[in-house]
Amino acid sequence: MGTEVIRKAIEDGKVALGIEMGSTRIKGVLIGPDHKPIASGSHDWENRLEDGIWTYHLDDVWAGVQDCYRNLAAKVQETYGVALRSIEAIGISAMMHGYLAFDANGKQLAQFRTWRNTTTEQAAKELTELFQFNIPLRWSISHLYQAILNGESHVPQVAFITTLAGYVHWMLTGKKVLGVGDASGMFPIDSTTNDYDAGMIQKFDGLIAGKGYPWKVKEILPKVLCAGDAAGVLTEEGAKLLDPTGTLCAGIPLCPPEGDAGTGMTATNSVAERRGNISAGTSIFAMAVLEKPLSAVYPEIDMVTTPDGKPVAMVHCNNCSSDIDAWAGLFQQFGEVMGVKYTMPQVLDAMFYQALEGDKDCGGLVAYNYFSGEPITKLEEGRPMVVRMPDAKFNFANFARVHLYSAMAALKIGMDILFGKENVRLDMLLGHGGFFKAKGVGQKLMAAAMGTPVSVMETAGEGGPWGIALLAAYLVRRQDGESLGDYLEERVFAGSKGESASPDPEDQKGFEAFMAQYVKGLAAERAAVDQLK
Repeated sequence: MGTEVIRKAIEDGKVALGIEMGSTRIKGVLIGPDHKPIASGSHDWENRLEDGIWTYHLDDVWAGVQDCYRNLAAKVQETYGVALRSIEAIGISAMMHGYLAFDANGKQLAQFRTWRNTTTEQAAKELTELFQFNIPLRWSISHLYQAILNGESHVPQVAFITTLAGYVHWMLTGKKVLGVGDASGMFPIDSTTNDYDAGMIQKFDGLIAGKGYPWKVKEILPKVLCAGDAAGVLTEEGAKLLDPTGTLCAGIPLCPPEGDAGTGMTATNSVAERRGNISAGTSIFAMAVLEKPLSAVYPEIDMVTTPDGKPVAMVHCNNCSSDIDAWAGLFQQFGEVMGVKYTMPQVLDAMFYQALEGDKDCGGLVAYNYFSGEPITKLEEGRPMVVRMPDAKFNFANFARVHLYSAMAALKIGMDILFGKENVRLDMLLGHGGFFKAKGVGQKLMAAAMGTPVSVMETAGEGGPWGIALLAAYLVRRQDGESLGDYLEERVFAGSKGESASPDPEDQKGFEAFMAQYVKGLAAERAAVDQLK
């Protein structure tokens, strides 16, 4: 689309906006009538470790969202010479799971406990046994039940719990709702009704009946909506909260708020059966849309849904790129000491491309990228660690490669269950996120690790913010009866280009050799967690 056509679309309000709050960045993407990004804005932020809890302050949420929107609106003005006043539809998304609890007056009752926390082991174990359904440590219901087990004083006052996306959407619209994909990270979903599983709701209420709380669990959960459902409109207060300058108009419809898993599926056209995607950034997770239910309960695999309610097997790992970024920062500092300044993207590119030059098995190096706990390998805390044999080939290429392998290792353990024990078959795996930014590197190594072809679309760098913008567009642009899958396939991704990498047998052999050492060395990582406090 030309600049004049885009300017007219902005003036006419024929653009859709998606804002996603990721772990390290809040990003907004504005898309035009052809669904392609026309402007973006962002805000960097970091979680805090306070009293042993990974958290963000709600003041930081709004400072970040407003800064992100301000940057995007400024970009629109600078590029197209027009103010952003009216928008066709808005979507809000964020990292899934966690625990945000409020009383009847909307007062926050406890720290926001993010997905990164692994302090809910007892609750998750008891609920998994009760439901005969895997309840991960990071799910909202795990946090609520752990608070009950801990006897936390705020629990009787709870009137509403939600996710980060659900909270921001609530503040913008006044509606306590959640997209089904994000809701599936709060409490198990029945995909035949696209609502919380009624039998499990009953079991949970029975479990806590003796506590005498003045609420039932479904009363304090957000209402579940599917992609395309009306989810409220931007209120006058919400418009001023998003854009304090008062330029943005109220009355704009919002789509159901979603989690980063659902937006990742949307952004990679992975909402149909036999399709999967891998999101690799601060955390890493893979989603596989299932043809049939799994035959057993696995603690390594979560059952969630697509934004339109199809059952999805999800392997989620807390750690992916943080250790790579940390080492890149160290190398950047070393360059400065030596009188050479490199940007972080330059250093990261050097690490990724040099990794391809390393030995297929990393030459005797093993690394653990655990900044935080990792449920897949049953570690409640993390201690980033590099181990090498005395005769290891200790060079930069192997050092870079072992950190890329480490970023995929925990995911490999979970995916082997799907591919091996459950015989799940996928026609394609689509990658998105920072791990795939270095062209041809992440997808080549991921294909070897997963043993299946991995594709990266031209739009992969847009990721979740673009995905939630597409869900916003779907809300107002779909035809009657047009499914999300058909909308994406025929109106968004038709003719899209991408690059695919098939597993290289030598890379596969090298990765398997690395994994053998990695699994054996987990005892050392466990010892580091136990002994280094």
